[in-house]
Amino acid sequence: MSQIPSLISDLAVILISAGLVTLLFKKLKQPVVLGYIVAGLLAGPSITQIPTVTNVESIRIWADIGVIFLLFALGLDFSFKKLMKVGGSAVISACTIIFCMILVGVFVGWTFGWNRMDCIYLGGMLAMSSTTIIYKAFDDMGLRQQRFAGLVLSILILEDILAIVLMVMLSTMAVSQNFEGGEMVYSILKLLFFLILWFVVGIYGIPLFLKRVRKLMSDETLLIVSLALCFGMVYLAALVGFSPAFGAFIMGSILSETIESEHIGKLVSPVKDLFGAIFFVSVGMMVDPAMIVEYKYQILVIVLAVLLGQTIFGTTGVLLSGQPLKTAMQCGFSLTQIGEFAFIIASLGVSLKVTSHFLYPIVVAVSVITTFLTPYMIRLAVPAYNVIDKYMPSRWRRLLDRYSSGASVANHSNNWKKLVIAIIRIVLIYAVLSIAVTALFLHFIVPLATDMLGDLWGRILGAALTIAAIAPFLRAMIMKKNRSEEFKSLWSDSRFNHAPLISIILLRIVIAIGFIVFIIENLFRASAALMVGIAIIVVCAMILSRFLKKQSIVLERTFVRNLHYKEIQQEYLGEKQPEYAGRLLDRDLHLSDFLIPAESAWAGKTLRELDLGKKYDVHVASIIRGKHRLNIPDGNTCIFPNDLIQVIGTDEQLSLFASVAEKAIHTYDDEDFGKHEMKLKQFVVAKDSPFVGHSIIECGIRNKYHCLVVGIESAGEDVLRTPQVHMPLKEDDVVWVVGEEDDLNQLFAYCC
Repeated sequence: MSQIPSLISDLAVILISAGLVTLLFKKLKQPVVLGYIVAGLLAGPSITQIPTVTNVESIRIWADIGVIFLLFALGLDFSFKKLMKVGGSAVISACTIIFCMILVGVFVGWTFGWNRMDCIYLGGMLAMSSTTIIYKAFDDMGLRQQRFAGLVLSILILEDILAIVLMVMLSTMAVSQNFEGGEMVYSILKLLFFLILWFVVGIYGIPLFLKRVRKLMSDETLLIVSLALCFGMVYLAALVGFSPAFGAFIMGSILSETIESEHIGKLVSPVKDLFGAIFFVSVGMMVDPAMIVEYKYQILVIVLAVLLGQTIFGTTGVLLSGQPLKTAMQCGFSLTQIGEFAFIIASLGVSLKVTSHFLYPIVVAVSVITTFLTPYMIRLAVPAYNVIDKYMPSRWRRLLDRYSSGASVANHSNNWKKLVIAIIRIVLIYAVLSIAVTALFLHFIVPLATDMLGDLWGRILGAALTIAAIAPFLRAMIMKKNRSEEFKSLWSDSRFNHAPLISIILLRIVIAIGFIVFIIENLFRASAALMVGIAIIVVCAMILSRFLKKQSIVLERTFVRNLHYKEIQQEYLGEKQPEYAGRLLDRDLHLSDFLIPAESAWAGKTLRELDLGKKYDVHVASIIRGKHRLNIPDGNTCIFPNDLIQVIGTDEQLSLFASVAEKAIHTYDDEDFGKHEMKLKQFVVAKDSPFVGHSIIECGIRNKYHCLVVGIESAGEDVLRTPQVHMPLKEDDVVWVVGEEDDLNQLFAYCC
């Protein structure tokens, strides 16, 4: 081996160790990540009885590349639209968990007498649960169909993005070696600025680029182009003072909004797996068994802090978000581990040389132990809830029930809230774009113009070009939402709304004038009155310009089309659940999808023959077959191989159903969802209703009106019961039905 470069021999040792150990861990049904860490321990300098790595520094470079690929792949699975749709429960829960766990980590480090940086970095490591481990645990335990699992995954989405923000903050602390609030605020504002800028520019430009060159793209070229974009953003992020991993994550999140995201993910996956394996092996190489023995008590304390902290604060956070106690405890017990982000934060501390040498192996040991305990903690959630529910005072139980039911009530839309949020978003985005374009022109275009035309004319031309470049953004900043439905509604509702609405418009005009004044002030010496006068004239011209109006509309339409193109395609292909599915969660029901395998015994049988409702207490809402969708199928509908059936039921009912169905998946066949949208509505059985005293089957709600009764609430009860077809309807019963708009209207016209 002395005749070949040490890097190749070291790679051979790493990959052989990783291959053998991971095979063993696969056989033992343990996470592969732990196998990589054990392989790193064997390949590292701590073990001298077998061939080990000789050039550790070269491997660390490869490990840094592995971090880039891991964050790039994580970004591909991430979506800013997902972040906007996770809901208040996930936001409240994630923020509570992260804040409290950081404090727990800092407190534990302080009790050990560690220095300030070690305490802060320990807090950051303990705050992030492992997305990889939880995903695998849910799959292995068959829990992906349950309600709490969806909330846990939403929390993990938020934790991923907050982990990136935390890494930037920790890097700032490490470089500055102080904790001045002003500098921290500046770092966060800088992060938000570049995040918005890169995202907006990326969403606008990259889908257009991929669309133009699609015919030239093979798998090879798409992989190369994707990696080129990734490392280009990595370089740009490092250039402006961020970590390379942050740049990789941003580019991955941008590409996740394109229609090529799944294809790119499949192409990048083998490369990510290779370099990710090297990274996790390098993590294990930095572990010193002697140091683990030396710090065994600290490791045990931190393990207990993770288990108890995530359980308590995870449960508390989910409870505060308005979820029931059982769901909250299931979520809290599921988050009791640390994983990949802890390693990345630990590597960050090592690379910046701000953490002590003992912290890395301690965190690795804690991660290994908590990962092994994760399945047991998940299983422990329900028994723990049963014990607490048994001994909980009835007063507390009523209080929790009242709080969770109150939090689940839908809030009525607020026009002021909608309008203000929309305007803030518009001003923020277009201000960021205007700042970026202005900085670009002042630093590059203006000097070039002055070199070519002389000082005065060059400045005039530079000012004109800069203002012309940002003019579409400034006009959109001023005029957007001035003719929206919310604006018109508020204007017509009350004359007292006129002054605030006009003030909002004037404020946006002032901001636009400020941009023009800033450009003129940087290029010319003039009085304030003259600059403001010129700026007002320019802004008025922007407002009146039909050309700029057209340009603003074109730019916005292009951006919105690129942003939602993937979502539109998913709706067309049947890869998105209907709108009413989310509303069922408030009633302990939800919609799940099951694929009928080709070899299924159900294939060729009718729904009446299968009798799924009677056997498993679930209801088949839709059948997706190729590019066709059948809503509310009747008993004569046959099930065919590769049919995707959408089933409504509770967690327990769907778990039973899933155990019978051969395979539950989340990749749907092609279907046009937009043609037949399903909605969830309710009606009250009046005294004079023709349905009083008649069973559901006698009323013909399903056979005659093609609607499905999913639940019934009796008068004076707040419990949604699973309906039986022979159950008679009584006066004041609240009947929840699912159906298409026209069918629901016909049903309500007859019964109400």
